[in-house]
Amino acid sequence: MTRIGVVGAGYVGTTAAACFAHLGHDVVCADVSEDRIRELRKGEVGILERSLPVLVTEGLESGRLVFEVGARRAAEGTAFVFLCLPTPSADGGAVDLSALEAAAREIGPVLEPDAVVVVKSTAPVGATRRVRRVLDADGAPPGVSVASNPEFLREGNSVEDFLHPDRIVIGCDEPETAVRLTGLYSGVPAPVVVTDPASAEMVKYASNAYLAGRVSFINAVANLCEAVGADVRDVALGMGYDPRIGSDFLHPGPGFGGSCLPKDTAALLHIAAEAGVDLPPVEATVAVNTRQRERVVEKILAALDRAPPGSPVAAWGLTFKANTDDLRDSPALDIVRALLARGVTVRAFDPVAGERAGGLEPGLDVTVDPYDACDGAAVLAVLTEWEQFRWLDFARVAELMAVPQVVDTRNLLDPPTMRRLGFDYQGVGR
Repeated sequence: MTRIGVVGAGYVGTTAAACFAHLGHDVVCADVSEDRIRELRKGEVGILERSLPVLVTEGLESGRLVFEVGARRAAEGTAFVFLCLPTPSADGGAVDLSALEAAAREIGPVLEPDAVVVVKSTAPVGATRRVRRVLDADGAPPGVSVASNPEFLREGNSVEDFLHPDRIVIGCDEPETAVRLTGLYSGVPAPVVVTDPASAEMVKYASNAYLAGRVSFINAVANLCEAVGADVRDVALGMGYDPRIGSDFLHPGPGFGGSCLPKDTAALLHIAAEAGVDLPPVEATVAVNTRQRERVVEKILAALDRAPPGSPVAAWGLTFKANTDDLRDSPALDIVRALLARGVTVRAFDPVAGERAGGLEPGLDVTVDPYDACDGAAVLAVLTEWEQFRWLDFARVAELMAVPQVVDTRNLLDPPTMRRLGFDYQGVGR
């Protein structure tokens, strides 16, 4: 099997390293954080990701997976080096490639003459060739190849998505590089799309923008359903049976969030603006998403108007979606911030990220129990679709609340049941 280096031990890098080791390769995963590497060497994965701790432990015990400090260690003696580094948003939706470029400068002088450097970070069109220029300027051997291999991993399901992907996309200029890179995925059942680097990079952005567009579309339809008395869940169900449409990403809520869709739609708009091209569908997607969060805040404030002045709000869920501990660009946290800015007292509970969220938001009262959050509250806002919320004792919740009102932004709860228990229930598009 092949010796692979992975630079970056975040969601993408750790998953890629553990999965490649699981496929039988020898993997060196490197990161700048000594604390993170120390934890990973002990098998402690600092992110909530199903099955990932098992694969990390498996790789450590087999000796196929090692963790090192510094990007150079991932490039020394390896045939492939995957760059899995953060590419955060900069001003105006541009993408900050400084981490990617810094890693390229560090690994260039120690690369093997026939090594392949693979950009797996989500990076804008032209980033792969930009890495090529950095490597050439910083002493990389002339035989080194550079390719794009974008990731399509869903947080909370990244291991499954890596080992059983919908497709593998490879962008490079040399056919032999594509063949070598495809060989790393031997045993992974998926179609392989081989194209040029720019097209591979665009596949990632276009895919995420389209998915974001579906979320904004169903949220806009949900708002119309509220106005005309339709139920968006039945509407989405009826739409989803059409094989041309399908049911994925047709779940109304407080808007999309996380580390990918908001950043990637902004980046695509920036790329389009630099190219002098209008993208009205993506502009509308972003506008609807922003407005959806505002609508949720308005619903909660309207419910508070029916309660005694100064009544608190109970917020269940703070992560951007269930089954992850990621708070980045979380609609839930954004809604909580908006309420706090208006002087509303918010008591929040999240199964995995409550304490961390409390540290991020001064004035946010974080509880260790969902019932404690409801004590004396006039509104319960369900902001993240954690499955455990569905099965709590709502008769007890009603007794604890000063006014039994629910704003269910995820349509997680059953409206007739909630109303029988005495709640004033509001969902999204229901």
